[in-house]
Amino acid sequence: MKMNFALVVAGLVLGSCAPKQGVQDRVILAKKPPEKLSAYGLFADAGATIPSPRVTPYVLNTALFSDYADKRRYVYVPQGQTISYKAEGAFEFPVGSVLVKTFEYPAKLGDAAAPVRTLETRLLVRTRDGWEGRPYIWNREGTEAILTPVGGPINVQVHDRQDKLLNIAYRVPNQNQCKTCHLSAGQISPIGPSAASLNRSFSYASGVQNQITQWTKMGLLTGAPDPAGAPKNADFSNIALSPEARARSWLDMNCGHCHKPDGSASNTGLFLTASTTDPSHLGIGRRPVSAGKGSGDLLFDVVPGKPEESILYHRITSTEAGVAMPELGRSLVHEEAVAVIREWIAEME
Repeated sequence: MKMNFALVVAGLVLGSCAPKQGVQDRVILAKKPPEKLSAYGLFADAGATIPSPRVTPYVLNTALFSDYADKRRYVYVPQGQTISYKAEGAFEFPVGSVLVKTFEYPAKLGDAAAPVRTLETRLLVRTRDGWEGRPYIWNREGTEAILTPVGGPINVQVHDRQDKLLNIAYRVPNQNQCKTCHLSAGQISPIGPSAASLNRSFSYASGVQNQITQWTKMGLLTGAPDPAGAPKNADFSNIALSPEARARSWLDMNCGHCHKPDGSASNTGLFLTASTTDPSHLGIGRRPVSAGKGSGDLLFDVVPGKPEESILYHRITSTEAGVAMPELGRSLVHEEAVAVIREWIAEME
């Protein structure tokens, strides 16, 4: 039988460029991380939009603000292993697990039909020695992402929802900066995959289902209660909810990973997790531990009824180094969050 030589060569070339079939557990646990994201086999396509088997997409009730970037999240757990449920904090993941977060921008914010530019994919890998962050930066063609431990700047131009052009000084954090946000009790730990953040519905191929329920059915998660008995953060995007519920959820995700008893900002005594109930720990009527540049010469973290006199409000409205909070991951002000937190403080008595 005659064969078309050109077709054979083309097939060989395409085959050599295609991602590996299925997740490569040996690559995940190798001492030296691979240079290319595709080497993990986490996705079935070169653009990392089609997850491989056992790579499960998920969403959060409220996401960390990253200069309005869209994010796609996935979790992988090795065959035969399971995630252990915890009511407070991130779930417990077995060795070989991977949390995947890809950052991208549509040409116009909020326009699902607009062309998309993919910037980076961050992996959080559960190695035998603990969690390890691995940043991968995508090429302009969106066909491969390369391991870049030093991070780096990416200039992005997009149009906002009012069609105003935004010039975004986006920055991929270096590998060491992962510890700034992910440090908990002296160890790197995940932030997003917790009961409070995952307790919501997601549209799976089989239909809409609560994520905690679905993960349990899939055999990914053990020990979870019915979602009605699990913690649940407010969905910040739901404008029908109260300013307090939305503000507390935003602060939990954007500030609570550092501002908690075992976080990197524990010495401040300002705890902004959703489970915090002590008004003083929430900063209400509380003087800061140190009144430095970040305070803006204001006296209290939160002044009921007076957002402009509150240090917390002052810091989330700033982009100045040494003042802005959160201090990493943004060059813009999250205007929608500022409005909600302002309303929450203004309503306090």
